[in-house]
Amino acid sequence: MVNEMISKFLEPVHLSKTNIKIEFKKRNTIVGIFVDSPDYEDLKAKNFWRIVSETHIPEWKKTNDNRLAKIFSGSEFTRITVAKEKKEVVG
Repeated sequence: MVNEMISKFLEPVHLSKTNIKIEFKKRNTIVGIFVDSPDYEDLKAKNFWRIVSETHIPEWKKTNDNRLAKIFSGSEFTRITVAKEKKEVVG
């Protein structure tokens, strides 16, 4: 996907707030949050995106530690959608 399509989807509603399901050309689908970091505009211009994976989101929300994020190339994305909320199973 091109960076304009990705940024149009993310900004201003989903960036650093919403879990996003990211589907790739050659790797498994992940769920994560796109992070609005200090280098966000520079990375976006090159179609790179800093993403915190689902397993690290609770810690990232507490600390905003960008070391929990990984950088992904937007050219490898095939589709991005809002992730469905996981329902807790009690019992």
